[in-house]
Amino acid sequence: MNIPAELKYTKDHEWVKIDGANATVGITEFAQGELGDIVYVDVSTAGQELAQHAVFGTVEAVKTVSDLFLPLSGKITEFNKALETSPEKVNSDPYREGWMIKLSIKNAAEVSGLLTAAQYKELIGK
Repeated sequence: MNIPAELKYTKDHEWVKIDGANATVGITEFAQGELGDIVYVDVSTAGQELAQHAVFGTVEAVKTVSDLFLPLSGKITEFNKALETSPEKVNSDPYREGWMIKLSIKNAAEVSGLLTAAQYKELIGK
């Protein structure tokens, strides 16, 4: 199971790549594996400022729909438009081509509440 050490994680199975005051967010390899084949990613919150833990979109798999939770407060600056026509990128490459949103971080102090790779591995029992 791929859990990149340089990323931060949430208990809701989102990953976060911090780049200064910005972040890239997606779901983990574990999460996409649990969901199965992803057929649709819906993020209609681009351009909006949302609070930490707010629902920013949904992921639809063959058998279920799952909410996506914002790991940090901030403004969603970009949605990965490639997912509109190729949502399967979330399954095949969740940490690169399958990223979901980019975010302008509002409260940098919230980053300290995210999980490290080691903590996330412990959470999922890997």
